[in-house]
Amino acid sequence: MTQEFATIDRLAPSAIPSEAEIVAWEALPRNEQLRRLRAMLGHADCATATPATMADILAEACARAGTQATYKRV
Repeated sequence: MTQEFATIDRLAPSAIPSEAEIVAWEALPRNEQLRRLRAMLGHADCATATPATMADILAEACARAGTQATYKRV
């Protein structure tokens, strides 16, 4: 299995995706993107209310990864 296919197999939505993950995500058909998003949102962690905003979550993810937020709006 190539590295590209390994990335696609474990690909999930991320606050700070790598360039390879962005390319792999965009290569997925829309219905597969939706399936993966729904599966992620169906996880028990997503049912827990939090006062954190999306900006707070992104900042925390970047802090953990030691990066700055760089994303494109679509």
